[in-house]
Amino acid sequence: MIASNIFRLIGDFFTWAFGPFEALRLGGLDWWMSNVVNWVFLLILFVLFGYWMKESRRFLKEGTEDRA
Repeated sequence: MIASNIFRLIGDFFTWAFGPFEALRLGGLDWWMSNVVNWVFLLILFVLFGYWMKESRRFLKEGTEDRA
């Protein structure tokens, strides 16, 4: 009984978490409107990559980069 409730809870959570994606799929939107989530994730990835490269350059200038 407890295991059944745990799996039901996991299923309910993912149904709730991915509900907006289901709405986009059923909404009949154009492909570019449906991919807005992908573009947002890609933008976040580029921003984080730029930050990582900036910090890497800073550590290389300071000479504190770990060169095992």
